[in-house]
Amino acid sequence: MSYSGSGNTGGSPYAGGAWRNNGGVPPHAFDSDLQPELFRGVLTRRVFAFLIDLVVLSVPVILGYIFIFLFGIITLTLGWMLFWLAWPATIVWAIVYYGASIGGPHSATMGMRAMDLELRTWYGAPGYFVLGACHAVLYWISISFLTPLVLLVGLFNGRRRLLHDMILGTVIVNSSVRTQVAPAPRSSY
Repeated sequence: MSYSGSGNTGGSPYAGGAWRNNGGVPPHAFDSDLQPELFRGVLTRRVFAFLIDLVVLSVPVILGYIFIFLFGIITLTLGWMLFWLAWPATIVWAIVYYGASIGGPHSATMGMRAMDLELRTWYGAPGYFVLGACHAVLYWISISFLTPLVLLVGLFNGRRRLLHDMILGTVIVNSSVRTQVAPAPRSSY
């Protein structure tokens, strides 16, 4: 980006960086009025994607608990001291799973891929590891306080965003429709 004076050169308010466009905010990459097919059925599919991800997360955790139990029997209860590591390992596993899968090439967890969904930033870029990990943590915090009522937030906005999506600036879209309709992601502002 090159400096071209005071920034008050007229023209488009979105030309240049945010500090040069008189405080204007660039528009969202995904418009729910112009592209409603991107958001059709997203909330319902998110619920099923969450259930699939819950199974994917649970299988290694259950296998780990079974291993620790059997290891404790073999070592005459000495191995059962590993049970105190199981809960922190479960949290680390979940954060790594969400971060790696949302930060991966599909920008979606296994459940989201099964339901044909993907996570995008508000300006259209794919997800990355830290965003995926924060997305999971904020979801768990919001569901802890708001219980399933957190889904009601998605009913009152056109992009079907939940509370943690709004905080992080993300949007969940139908991936097969996005590849046909959406423009290329914009560079950062």
